[in-house]
Amino acid sequence: MVSRGLLSFAVGQTYLAFPARSQWCHALGRRAQEIIERAYEEGRKHLLEPEAKTICAEYGIPVPKFKVASEPKEAVEFAEEIGYPVVLKVVSPDVIHKSDVGGVLLNVMDADGVREGFKRVLDTVKGHVPNARIIGVLVEEMAPKGIAEVIVGAIKDPQFGQTLMFGLGGVFVEVLKDVTFRIAPIDEREAKEMIKEIKAYPILTGYRGQPPADVDAIARILVSASELVMENPQVKEMDLNPIIVYEKGAKTVDARIILE
Repeated sequence: MVSRGLLSFAVGQTYLAFPARSQWCHALGRRAQEIIERAYEEGRKHLLEPEAKTICAEYGIPVPKFKVASEPKEAVEFAEEIGYPVVLKVVSPDVIHKSDVGGVLLNVMDADGVREGFKRVLDTVKGHVPNARIIGVLVEEMAPKGIAEVIVGAIKDPQFGQTLMFGLGGVFVEVLKDVTFRIAPIDEREAKEMIKEIKAYPILTGYRGQPPADVDAIARILVSASELVMENPQVKEMDLNPIIVYEKGAKTVDARIILE
């Protein structure tokens, strides 16, 4: 059974807007450590998506607005607060790859869709994983299409320590394997070097009449990811994929963190 501690965190967990980084810099990492400690207490090494995104947001990594609902009525309230369209995702410590078991519903446009989608997501997941412990359903802002999708990753290497990875995101990272690496920590200059090293860099600078992507926003995410893993040594792996990049800004649509 999932403990009341986990339930109290996940149900109703919110990210709508963090204050400017200068206002909370003195407390950087405090929320992250609380989340990590709670996961260990629950015997978990995979953080739930809302936990991972809360940590990302604490370090200034932009994520969509989200809340976790425990029932359809609550999901509708959250969707209307966030604004349509929204995404619905199952939240369960027993479901790591949500899309593989029907645990994700995209582009939900209205209250009826949220009510029906809430039930459909849970029924479908239960059909695939009957004994899955369901915490709730993540109701999240549907990020619009951007100029490019990129990935920022990290892995704790036994020899070199925390190592960062950058490349094109989505399916391209598996197909093209166009990625570059650095040992953390990195600064903004090194982050921009990483971005320029991938073969697909021209796509980010405005290819065939397309507007350029916000490379500065990508660099800031890389630096923030470096700070996150350096200040939280329990992080064994981190996968931010995809990060949708726009002409101005970016959004981390999916976040996965695995602990030692």
